[in-house]
Amino acid sequence: MNLSNLQPAEGSVHKDGKRVGRGEGSGKGGTATRGHKGAKSRSGYSKKIGFEGGQMPLQRRVPKFGFKNINRKEYVGVNLNKLQELVDKGVVKDTVDLDILVANKLAGSNDLVKILGGGELKSKLKVSVHKFTASAKAAIEAAGGEAVSL
Repeated sequence: MNLSNLQPAEGSVHKDGKRVGRGEGSGKGGTATRGHKGAKSRSGYSKKIGFEGGQMPLQRRVPKFGFKNINRKEYVGVNLNKLQELVDKGVVKDTVDLDILVANKLAGSNDLVKILGGGELKSKLKVSVHKFTASAKAAIEAAGGEAVSL
């Protein structure tokens, strides 16, 4: 035992917190450490998110603008050079589908996938995903492959 590992005896320290609102004799009666009046002294008080003390909150001061299309479809883009890399590594022989892209972490299992025309494709591949750009479709067919939309 030394000064670095001293600690009080088991059960000798109580961390129950102060008992407030238990009579004047306790020294913590009356206002029960909440001060006088105001919203913070009341029971059930909880400050609303964004509340600024009655000042017009920021989310109401700033003007609204723009439009969010609730029917928007988000596609994960995969460039042709990524497909060529898979062929070069030997992961892909002749077909590329969603399962292969998910296995190689190019897309998630619930994602919609779009093949983009970045890079060049030298191999003959049958690619089946949700969408293709016109340049990607042309490049796949020029290499002797096939582009199949799901």
